[in-house]
Amino acid sequence: MATLASGQKLNTHFIEKLLKKNSNLFDSILKAPDHKQVQILYTQIDRDKNNIPHFKSYGYRVDPEWYFYPASTVKLPTLIFALEKLNKLNIPGLNKTSTMITDSAFKGQTRVLKDSTSESGLPSIEHYIKKILLTSDNDAYNRLFEFVGRSEVNARLKANGVLHSRILNRLAIGDGGESAKHTNPIKFYDGDKLVYSQEAQYDEKDYPLTLTNLTRGRGYMNSDDKLVMQPYSFANKNVYTAADQQHILKKLLFPEAFPGNEQFYLKPDDYTLIYKYMSMYPTESDYPKYNPKEFWTAYSKFLFYGHDPAAKIDSNIRIFNKYGDSYGYVIDNAYIVDFKNHVEFMLFAVVQSNNDEIYNDEKYEYETVCYPFLKNLGQVIYQHELTRKKKYLPDLTKFKLR
Repeated sequence: MATLASGQKLNTHFIEKLLKKNSNLFDSILKAPDHKQVQILYTQIDRDKNNIPHFKSYGYRVDPEWYFYPASTVKLPTLIFALEKLNKLNIPGLNKTSTMITDSAFKGQTRVLKDSTSESGLPSIEHYIKKILLTSDNDAYNRLFEFVGRSEVNARLKANGVLHSRILNRLAIGDGGESAKHTNPIKFYDGDKLVYSQEAQYDEKDYPLTLTNLTRGRGYMNSDDKLVMQPYSFANKNVYTAADQQHILKKLLFPEAFPGNEQFYLKPDDYTLIYKYMSMYPTESDYPKYNPKEFWTAYSKFLFYGHDPAAKIDSNIRIFNKYGDSYGYVIDNAYIVDFKNHVEFMLFAVVQSNNDEIYNDEKYEYETVCYPFLKNLGQVIYQHELTRKKKYLPDLTKFKLR
């Protein structure tokens, strides 16, 4: 048995047996788990008579040193730390709806003065969080990463027991090296009044980790769109392991299961904000107003609906999750609730498909391999949960959000 950071023993046989029992769905994965880069972490939740959750976890190939690219999943802890920073600053007139103006002070940095997708037309931490959780907006994440600062992001990870992960850079702009260590100056306004000014920051640390599987494939497309026939290196990129991802999600959703000094420094309305947009569908949003052909109802709920625009939505189920997809990897970190049947469970999974073993060529088998695998996995675990007996049925009222 493996051991999680919390000290909990991790059963490593249950999921493999479940996959083999459904070999018609998972045979291709079972035959090549290393090639598909699969890791799974499933956590059962049992409530006591006071509705306090207790957890039992099951893993498949979970290894904090076996590298996978975490893509957009790093956005969840970053937005949590942005709200924590606001609360710790505790400045009159400064809150998550304050106008946030981002300036530039280093090569490659960009300024942000307006946000046409918000109701006010102005950027704010609240609206950035909304866009991150609804459709995984990269620019929104980059702005919050700059506000928190790279050093503080990694300090907060460590303070929260996340010891095998690091967040080093912005996303989707080729950020790395020295530029990733510099973050932008930022000003916040209450109407026309300046309420907080943050100077540009520099983080000199590198955050080394012991990792394997950092070199993958047989070639990659470089920044000039030329094919380089040598393995692609993931060294010096973000790291966010399976156990760390589920640990952060657990602390976010179930603060009552942790001692007060281990809980996030969040206010009740901060939790409500995150829960609301984690579980909301893009089609339920007015600001931004998303095109349903591009961002359909179940657009981001891979571990239950896959990536199917025609998926039939179960009105009794809500999914609180953060997904990511890049370099052929698809990751989903989710808490799935069925209010009608009193079902709740946590499920993390990562899978990769890159048959030509060329990186950055945008030729990955997301639709034929990754998304179907995640959908089938979520459905199989859900069906198992429907049969699981519980001494106390959970009171899930706090997750019923308008």
